[in-house]
Amino acid sequence: IERPVRSSLMEGMSMLEFFISTHGSRKGLADTALRTADSGYLTRRLVDVAQDVIIREEDCGTVDYLELPLRLEDKRTKGTKLNETLLGRVLAKDVPGRRRPAIIAKRNAEITEEVLAEIDEIHGGKKQPYIVPVRSVLKCEAEVGICRLCYGRNLASGELAEIGDAVGIIAAQSIGEPGTQLTMRTFHRGGIAGEDITHGLPRVVELFEARKPKGQGQIAQVSGKVEIIDTDKSLKIIIHGRDEEKSHTLPRRTRIFVEDGEKVEAGTQLSEGSLYPAELLSSRSSTETGLYIVREVQSVYRRQGVDINDKHIELVARQMLKRAVVMDRGDTDLLPGQLVDRVQLKKTNEAIIKKKGKPAQVELAILGITKASLATDSFLSAASFQETTKVLTDAAIEGKVDHLRGLKENVIIGKLIPASTGLRHYRTLEIFSTVPVPEKEDLLAVGAETEEDLTAS
Repeated sequence: IERPVRSSLMEGMSMLEFFISTHGSRKGLADTALRTADSGYLTRRLVDVAQDVIIREEDCGTVDYLELPLRLEDKRTKGTKLNETLLGRVLAKDVPGRRRPAIIAKRNAEITEEVLAEIDEIHGGKKQPYIVPVRSVLKCEAEVGICRLCYGRNLASGELAEIGDAVGIIAAQSIGEPGTQLTMRTFHRGGIAGEDITHGLPRVVELFEARKPKGQGQIAQVSGKVEIIDTDKSLKIIIHGRDEEKSHTLPRRTRIFVEDGEKVEAGTQLSEGSLYPAELLSSRSSTETGLYIVREVQSVYRRQGVDINDKHIELVARQMLKRAVVMDRGDTDLLPGQLVDRVQLKKTNEAIIKKKGKPAQVELAILGITKASLATDSFLSAASFQETTKVLTDAAIEGKVDHLRGLKENVIIGKLIPASTGLRHYRTLEIFSTVPVPEKEDLLAVGAETEEDLTAS
């Protein structure tokens, strides 16, 4: 009913105003009930996909890193502000001082508040934005779990994370718990494109499940020159590449980001809308796809005033992007179409190349959190999540072995969980006293003296 409600419950509403507001009240109550259930289910899926991510080693030895800007644009002040997402991360390279060979901080040093302030003092005022090379879980090459240096600071203790920290569970709870605060609405965007844009919790689910988004934005599949053909019914964008051409047909009133005759690179966004992660992965890289998921999830939470550290979302994105599909097996034992772990594949290929054999050719894949949970190496963990009969049947046919590396599979069989002091790393530790332990005779003598004092009194 298009009629404004001018009064509030405090002032007193007219009968019509009260009736108009009942629709919104009822929807609000229904939304709250649904939101709690949906948020709980999202948390369960996140826990399942990340439960085996535990800090297992000090340093994975990766040379890959993320490049993050030192300062970001501040829309409020129309100036720049310090990029606080750098705090608690670990440097991937030495940061030079004013004059070489002076160094502010060395590679593998934690970016503390003091270090960040010093970097900003020396490099923050430059016209060209300064890029800080940092380590990230997206780039971690640990075979099992992740390493301390790629994770960085544990936000609970304020210190670098320790070996054995169950950072996957921490990430899942940090993302899932504020999910109840997100809206359930699908807004209708009037005017420009006229399609529905997903916001709130459904948008977060859409991203983590790597689904085709509503109101999808188009991406250039090839590099080349743009040709725009405007007809009465639609808008056609043709990209003339060196060897092939690709065309994209869009609704006529769609906002586009390219001009006729412009040269574009593969992966450039052509029209407004949310991007499809699988398309982004095929035309750009897994790092860019991971960072896109981080940015989009953050934008949903920030609209509701919720602050989540990037590393939690990066960790889930890593789990989504950790597998690849074998296209050509080469001289390996892999099968075409098989899903393989990228870190293990790299080691397999390196071993084959050493023997002068042909390495396997793969295509990068992105799995939604549900599929990633079911594609895990542990059949016990997958069976306790969903599709139990199918998972156990496949495991029996393939003769799978569960190495019990995650938390769930150890809980199921009643073993000590491989986290914190439950790790094998801590089981061989011998504990020595820093204070000399008194001999038995000394203790007996002290006891006798005390007894005499008591009887005398």
